[in-house]
Amino acid sequence: VQLQASGGGLVQPGGSLRLSCAASGFPLEYYAVSWFRQAPWKGREFVAAINWNNGRTYHADSVKGRFTISRDLAKNTVDLQVNNLTPEDTAVYFCAARRAGVVTASFLYDYWGQGTLVTVSS
Repeated sequence: VQLQASGGGLVQPGGSLRLSCAASGFPLEYYAVSWFRQAPWKGREFVAAINWNNGRTYHADSVKGRFTISRDLAKNTVDLQVNNLTPEDTAVYFCAARRAGVVTASFLYDYWGQGTLVTVSS
């Protein structure tokens, strides 16, 4: 059971990226998949989540209108489209999964990807 996060990079303020979380070893049916981020010297912060079965999404207030989480049923992936980035979005972004409903507490997730770094700087 593995999650692989990808798509991070260096981007200028106002720019966009598309992060992807690929699951291998298990189908995401019945799972909730979330993105968290952790900036230097800060705790892990909930960003967005999706219920795989019904597609219902949740976004943190800090990213609403800028970030969009989605799922690809055929590829077994969960993507995070991040737009209008600011330096405050600089962080390592992690995807995580749990075989239950969506929650925002990171300690309740069972599986984690390795993280992908997003750096927003001019």
